[in-house]
Amino acid sequence: MATRVRQASKKCTVIGGSGFLGQHLVEHLLERGYAVNVFDIRKGFENNKVQFFLGDLCCKEDLLPSLQGVMLVFHCASPAPSSNNRDLFYKVNYLGTKAVIEACKEAGVQKLVLTSSASVVFEGTDIKNGTEDLPYAKKPIDYYTETKILQEKEVLSANDPERNFFTVAIRPHGIFGPRDPQMVPILVQAAKSGKMKFIIGDGKNLVDFTFVENVVHGHILAAEQLQTDSPLCGKAFHITNDEPIPFWEFMSCILTGLGYDAPKYHIPYWLAYYLAFLLSLVLLLLSPFITVKPTFTPMRVALAGTYHYYSCQQAKKHMGYKPLVSLHEAVAKTIESYPHLRCSV
Repeated sequence: MATRVRQASKKCTVIGGSGFLGQHLVEHLLERGYAVNVFDIRKGFENNKVQFFLGDLCCKEDLLPSLQGVMLVFHCASPAPSSNNRDLFYKVNYLGTKAVIEACKEAGVQKLVLTSSASVVFEGTDIKNGTEDLPYAKKPIDYYTETKILQEKEVLSANDPERNFFTVAIRPHGIFGPRDPQMVPILVQAAKSGKMKFIIGDGKNLVDFTFVENVVHGHILAAEQLQTDSPLCGKAFHITNDEPIPFWEFMSCILTGLGYDAPKYHIPYWLAYYLAFLLSLVLLLLSPFITVKPTFTPMRVALAGTYHYYSCQQAKKHMGYKPLVSLHEAVAKTIESYPHLRCSV
């Protein structure tokens, strides 16, 4: 009996395991001796040590086979934040998460670890060393974040010690690293099209960027310490590299590392914001006639021109969290992993 319990405790399911964070999480779990199931809409990689289950996140019947005999579930499935599909955000982040919770409880899962976002408390104004007791944003910066707030509330309120069901939310910020399909490719594309010449504001605003291996480390620490009477139960925790850096310095490091010019001209923050706001109004008026997906938006201006970095003190105190990879090493590893995106001129 004891052997079966130990085996079950080392069997887990990663929902969204074919994604960027999910793949890294699966690899580290395997290294730590876990048996891993992956549930996703697609099979994103090949690994004969992993059992894949494909299906619709919002369908409990699709989810249940992947949860049989599993004590621990990581939920890191989410549409790309850069998408503008509001229906998809609501469906996956909110309705899908409700289905995950129901399926976990029905299957007898004991632990659910959610990948949330530090942006659930961000309203486009400065946050310096923000703590987890900041209130949820009343005016979230975009609809993606609005649905992440709904998602986190749902997961944390599902924590139920009486039913032996424990939940925790991990809030990373600015995840980056090898195989990231978002940050670096989008940055390079912007540089190639001449859109990375300007620094918004004075360039001094500090921001958290978090290496994917550190995010994974935070998830696994949380999972292994989530149990009866744990201070983690029903709570959210920031996980970052704990090395806030000026936003434009980080962007410049990535760009110059790949052979592109760093931005050098300054534009006042207020001017950039109102230009972006004006553009969004014009596009809204034109939306019945043409559809344009702008890259210059008030939300992106806020992300690039304000302070937003967060304290990891609670994760250090209650999980023993400490970043495994420094920011300097993380940037070097990331640049090295994108030889195909290097400037060829």
